[in-house]
Amino acid sequence: MHRERVSENVFWFQSELYAQVTAGVVAGPQWAVLIDTLATPEETLLIREFIEHELSLQVRYVINTHYHADHTWGNCYFPGATIVSHALCRQFMHERGIPALETARKHNPSLRQVKIVLPHLTFENGELNLRVGKKNLILSPAVGHSSDGISVLVEEDRILFAGDAFMPMPYIVDGNIDEMIAAIKKIGRMGLENIIQGHGDIVLRGEIEAAVKENLAYLSAIRKHVRIALKRKTPLEYLDEVGIEDCGKSRVHLGGLAEALHRQNLRALYRAMLENKEAIGSEE
Repeated sequence: MHRERVSENVFWFQSELYAQVTAGVVAGPQWAVLIDTLATPEETLLIREFIEHELSLQVRYVINTHYHADHTWGNCYFPGATIVSHALCRQFMHERGIPALETARKHNPSLRQVKIVLPHLTFENGELNLRVGKKNLILSPAVGHSSDGISVLVEEDRILFAGDAFMPMPYIVDGNIDEMIAAIKKIGRMGLENIIQGHGDIVLRGEIEAAVKENLAYLSAIRKHVRIALKRKTPLEYLDEVGIEDCGKSRVHLGGLAEALHRQNLRALYRAMLENKEAIGSEE
């Protein structure tokens, strides 16, 4: 696991075991806030060890940016903490997370001790503020990757924990391309010092504009190719020929997972646009 101090009392962690997934800690004088957990018990426990032994603090709050397993299944390792999320995150963890964990346990013995801990404090509209020492955390919706997504802004430092609304490789299979485009544009207008992506490395201030443009260009490119595919007699064969580099991204992102995510993006967007086209056709 990689660890870095981003600013005073703000820390970043990145998994070496799964998809470069990230988590963060904001430390106060008496307690700490954890933003997401990592995908494996081993690495989540390393975060807890750092907080308790090196910072000499306990975690009072765990913020889940969305319900996906690699960001939430470590909740159970912070039994005294209040879990905070969007209301939909709690709903999805109950409806989807519990059965998903039961299935995953059959194939991965390391997950036997993992339990789904549902959020205790949720919000639906607007923002939620949380004060940690001298820092104000602003929780607000950041959808597109999933409909329950939120981001966490460390207001004084202009550091944004963006969840999976901002990644080196935008991923819309469980979300919506228009909502993701809107979220990325909003992030680009926030005047940030750093973006902590849900996966991948920290985006520094001088890199933000280029990263925003690249992500928007990728989403525009896959939409263009899906529109072309919808006019072809063999649309899926056409999409199979659309490589990730054709859409302005590198296959090396996220430890080599980017190409597979790209393929999934194309298929998911094709299904969504095909359903919309058929729905429009049935109304005419």
